Amino acid sequence: MYFTKELMDKSSKLARKWEDEVKKAVASHADQKNDWSTVSSLPINRLYGPEDIKDTNFEEDIAYPGQFPYTRGNQVTGYRGRYWTFRMFAGFGSAKDTNERWHQLLDAGQTGLSTAFDFPTLMGYDTDDPKARGECGKCGVAIDTLEDFMVLVEGIPLDKITTSMTINPPATVLWAMYCAAAEIKGVPLTKIGGTIQNDMLKEFIAQKTFMCPPDPSVKLISDTVEFGTKYVPRWNTISISGYHIREAGSTAVQELAFTLRDGMEYVEDVIKRKGLNVDEFAPRLSFFFNAHIDFFEEIAKMRAARRIWAKAMRDRYKAKDERSWWMRFHTQTAGCSLTAQQPYNNVVRTATEALSAVLGGTQSLHTNSLDEVWCLPTDHAVQIALRTQQIIAEETGVTNTIDPLAGSYFVEALTNKMEEQAWEYIHKIDDMGGMVAAIERGFPQMELADAAYKFQKQIDSGEKIMVGVNKYAIEDESEIPLLEIEDRIEKEQLDRLNEVRRKRDSKAVKKSLGDIKNACKKAENVMPYCIEAVKNLCTVQEISDVYREVYGEYRDPAMY
Repeated sequence: MYFTKELMDKSSKLARKWEDEVKKAVASHADQKNDWSTVSSLPINRLYGPEDIKDTNFEEDIAYPGQFPYTRGNQVTGYRGRYWTFRMFAGFGSAKDTNERWHQLLDAGQTGLSTAFDFPTLMGYDTDDPKARGECGKCGVAIDTLEDFMVLVEGIPLDKITTSMTINPPATVLWAMYCAAAEIKGVPLTKIGGTIQNDMLKEFIAQKTFMCPPDPSVKLISDTVEFGTKYVPRWNTISISGYHIREAGSTAVQELAFTLRDGMEYVEDVIKRKGLNVDEFAPRLSFFFNAHIDFFEEIAKMRAARRIWAKAMRDRYKAKDERSWWMRFHTQTAGCSLTAQQPYNNVVRTATEALSAVLGGTQSLHTNSLDEVWCLPTDHAVQIALRTQQIIAEETGVTNTIDPLAGSYFVEALTNKMEEQAWEYIHKIDDMGGMVAAIERGFPQMELADAAYKFQKQIDSGEKIMVGVNKYAIEDESEIPLLEIEDRIEKEQLDRLNEVRRKRDSKAVKKSLGDIKNACKKAENVMPYCIEAVKNLCTVQEISDVYREVYGEYRDPAMY
């Protein structure tokens, strides 16, 4: 029990007195609104007290930083030991353009790199494919071959800077390029660190960049886990991503539940398909969450996430190494909370969301730029976003003590509620046969659609407020400078790709692609063959087309 009986009796007496006073106050003036709830529509009480957390067990539910169940964080020293990694998302135009942005961010104090790729690259197509026309470099950097990748990492100390790559269907190919680039630079694979997102389950649920059906997609992910475990021990081979689930319209509880159940699915597949012991690979699993605008809901979500994962790894999967129990996660402020109207308001939204991520105990953070509703961010907007993190770290004082909100009646009660409701979803998916089976039934997809529809209705009716959209709107909007990707980028990229095709060894290319095809058919690990293939200048699409040929292409079914 969290409190003594004597304290609970006193609290109940004081609460009854307070309730009488509230009734008198409410009788004289009505509440401002009838429905008080989080942005995800979790009901919020007028006040929280000991009664709301009376069943909490301090040792099992809260404890201290670095102690199971890690509600208060994995590290015993919190941010006193080290700040979270300032990892701004960057990628646009050509590899050269993005390399320049990377160096600007590092010079400005960023401590880790993060890469966005353009849509053709994300989908496993080369710039010269007809489907890619007009998309080169528009939403991220265009990468077709290892030569592009070598330009991307020019001047970057790969043994000192960790790099995150937001890539999913062709994750094996882009990671192979990173590994090959390191070897060419003389950096051993044991020295490189970073993350590939590599989370196809959330693609089927939310973001919708596809290549192959679910089962072979998960197989390729397990290949990367196995290869990383054996040869690239500092690399996080999956970033199990709730971010895009939230961006697609989920509630905070759905983001929490579906993300963690995706993670459990990957753990089960690696154990079953690869025969690895859970403690061999689980310490390198990482997560990626969305920091939305509801301040306390997001903090509670992140605290609950660590607790659920620790319990699942210890009790469900029998992990013995406490590092297997740790949930390590990156956070990005919510793109879906930003507005095209009054875009400078987005600076305030991003700062609030970033602060919630820090108080929630994130290990890595990206802050969105004010102009991202309109375009890829300008240099000036990115600098403001990075400075937001630096001000939180260096000026606000929130890093002075570890998990300062622990023990708050409201925060602990909301953390408990988030955990309880997330487990209900997890058990429901278990009963369906796991996440792949649930996706094939359309369960998480429909849950997201329903949640997104409900939230939009709340915005349209004014039940939920978005400042500048359905309240405090103004007619005379201020204009902001926009980053435009010039058409010449595509022409220059096509010229480079054609030059690579002209000069490479076609026999080596054919052999490499044949080796990957055989590995797929024999259920071998594809990673060694992918690394050899990219060194022989096979393109992203050529390798991806092998996957499509062997495993088939996935088409998203219509669900209503």
